[in-house]
Amino acid sequence: MAYRNKVYVAFDADNDIRYYRLMQAWKQNDNSSFDFYDAHDINNLRDWSTEETIKNKLKERLKNSKTFILLIGEQTRFHYKYIRWEINQALELNLPIICVNLNGLRSIDTEKCPPIIRNELALHVSFNAKIIEKALIDWEVMHYENKKKNIIGDFYYDSNIYLKLGL
Repeated sequence: MAYRNKVYVAFDADNDIRYYRLMQAWKQNDNSSFDFYDAHDINNLRDWSTEETIKNKLKERLKNSKTFILLIGEQTRFHYKYIRWEINQALELNLPIICVNLNGLRSIDTEKCPPIIRNELALHVSFNAKIIEKALIDWEVMHYENKKKNIIGDFYYDSNIYLKLGL
């Protein structure tokens, strides 16, 4: 079994890669405490790879992950080939799921969130380093506690949490 210490970030590569790159920049910034072990550092994908090869490599990344982040943008819900597949894999692997709304919404965005993840055990937050960092610290334990109690559904932080973080 793989050692699971990575964070897998799924996103619409055509439209939302800049948000993923910004997360990487936060990680590299000496003035930021934001950090994560990026699952995308495992094996490289090539543009000419077959769908089967790509999915096999993505599955390897997922198996090395302890948390799944989904960046939710304008088009995310329409991507079935990979994003829906990645979400399904995360659910099957029982990974804690953090849904990050790129539009700033702090709870589930019922219009943009892919249907496959609605009403599943997932934490929904806005796109900001401080709240994503808090989610990465808190959600793993909360996820497994809720799973033990058979609690599912869409979770989000109370506005007081955002206020305490200065957001």
